[in-house]
Amino acid sequence: MRSTKRLVLYWIFTVMVVLILGTAGIACLFRIDGAPKVIGGLGYPEYFMTFLGFTNLLGVAALLLPVPKRLREWAYAGLTFNLAAAIFSLLSSGHPAVHIIDPTITLIALQGSYLCWRRVSAHDSNLSDSEKTGSAV
Repeated sequence: MRSTKRLVLYWIFTVMVVLILGTAGIACLFRIDGAPKVIGGLGYPEYFMTFLGFTNLLGVAALLLPVPKRLREWAYAGLTFNLAAAIFSLLSSGHPAVHIIDPTITLIALQGSYLCWRRVSAHDSNLSDSEKTGSAV
């Protein structure tokens, strides 16, 4: 796949993840949009929402801002654990299996973003400086 297509796919997946997890982070942090009921229904204390909201927003920021590669890798890992734990919590707390659709789709989009980012960043690191800037040697 050409680098341009990968870059477009990267941004589609990343924007999807950022909108979903950013919204969830704000809802948890500010206790809006029924978030306390959802977290309470999973058996977690309400104060856990502050942690979830803060870490979601930190992860989203690391996906959008120019950060070191290692930090972005950790953000992808942390968000992956977050979504996997959400799926597990929903299933373990007796919720209908249909409730795992949203976190599963978000997890798939996150993994798509990660794979595209890895390929695009690997492609960029193989380019010479003149190719990166578009100038001819």
